[in-house]
Amino acid sequence: MPEEQRPTIVLGKEPLTIELVLALARGQAHASIESGSAYRDALEQGRKLLHDALTRGQAVYGVSTGFGDSCGVNVPEELLEQLPRNLYRMHGAGTGAMLGRVEGATVVATRLASLARGYSGVRPVVLQGLCNLLNHDIVPCIPCEGSVGASGDLTPLSYLAACLAGEREVMHAGRVLPAAEALTACGLAPIELAPKESLAIMNGTSVMTGLACLAFERARRLARLSAALTAMASEATRGSAGHFDERIFALKPHPGQSACARWIREDLEYDPEAPSDQVRLQDRYSIRCAPHVIGVLLDALPLSRRLIETETNSVNDNPIIDFETGRILSGGNFYGGHIAFAMDALKTLVASVADLLDRQLALLLNPVTNGGLAANLVGAEGTAMTVNFGFKAMGISSSALTAEALKLTMPASAFSRSTENHNQDKVSMGTIAARDCLRVLELSETVASIHLLALCQAADLLELSRTHERGRALHTAVRRVAERHRQDRAMDRDIHAVLDLYRSGRLPIGEIDFA
Repeated sequence: MPEEQRPTIVLGKEPLTIELVLALARGQAHASIESGSAYRDALEQGRKLLHDALTRGQAVYGVSTGFGDSCGVNVPEELLEQLPRNLYRMHGAGTGAMLGRVEGATVVATRLASLARGYSGVRPVVLQGLCNLLNHDIVPCIPCEGSVGASGDLTPLSYLAACLAGEREVMHAGRVLPAAEALTACGLAPIELAPKESLAIMNGTSVMTGLACLAFERARRLARLSAALTAMASEATRGSAGHFDERIFALKPHPGQSACARWIREDLEYDPEAPSDQVRLQDRYSIRCAPHVIGVLLDALPLSRRLIETETNSVNDNPIIDFETGRILSGGNFYGGHIAFAMDALKTLVASVADLLDRQLALLLNPVTNGGLAANLVGAEGTAMTVNFGFKAMGISSSALTAEALKLTMPASAFSRSTENHNQDKVSMGTIAARDCLRVLELSETVASIHLLALCQAADLLELSRTHERGRALHTAVRRVAERHRQDRAMDRDIHAVLDLYRSGRLPIGEIDFA
């Protein structure tokens, strides 16, 4: 989006929603820092409070002492300036794949939101530096592994601190290059981080929280897609639209469950007075109980939103420089337990939806349960049906993906372990939970794409005779990127094409008016 068309989000004034975090991360909004004199005075008071404490000889954790278990080590005054550099340099121990561009940018945005509260003892130049990274699309290359999620995301956030200082590598203009080179290309200068500043940047929960913002958005969209697919599956298998009657859900009024039933009902254009051609008195659970499965995910979203947005806008480093009381407070706000819980819960519910869609696909492929369609949705005719196997292998792939998603539902938060000389002896594992959740979403979205391809094949076999408006719109969109299956061929490109269609927002899944 051209810069002149981007709205400005002022940090330090209003809290960020998940949607605002993602707008900043995607370059859809311009980041700015509150310019009012009261706000700037508060930042200055925090820096003065820190300076005065050091002048008095007061020990301040991580500023005049070592870090973590080394907090009892007093650092000579002449060496204090080395602490910020040594902190981010020694934490350059990340491993694994790099976070993607948008993933990395959510980390920058959420860290900025926390530091902009003004209780972390950082100068305005640091806040502006984070704004500059977002506004110039300079994203630190952050390895995804290496955080235990208490003492915050120390190792991955060290790559953000190093980036501001002109060290390590970044993504910019579609390529990876040294941070100093990218800063220079954008007319920016590296920042010499002052005492407390690298600790403030690193000692927080912004990696897990940034990833959680993305997971929330993707889980919400997957719920709506799954409702649309359920409607198509009910149509294809000659199911009963009456299973989604409003009265049923009024008597068990979980809001998300009711919303999901409404979406399915609307997609089916349900008329309680219309005659039905259902083949069974009651559909199997993966159709009939779909709102009860997808609805749990929907009902978890409001709580997840509250936890994620509270964490985004919290002061989650240590120590806190409380300019309002004149005190320097040591605590544990860097502990990522709330995000760990949200992500462990969300990934379990998302995997359950993937399992639901996989079971619907199994019904669709089986001639005993698919309402009269060809076995495996074979599109060939005559004797050619004996040597073509349609969606048989697609069903196997879907099952494998679903199994992997379900395997990842083991709660990461249950695996707390003592580290750093037993100083960090109880940790959240929130970042691992967030990474797991994104992987479960990736797998589940792929299951949904396979299912959609099968549903479009079923609609073709039926010549769209049972397909309502929503299903027809989805069918039309899919057929622009993947042709009808008439004889056996590789379908991996079809899966990727539909995934791209969905992830780019070009699949007409319906309005998402919940959470």
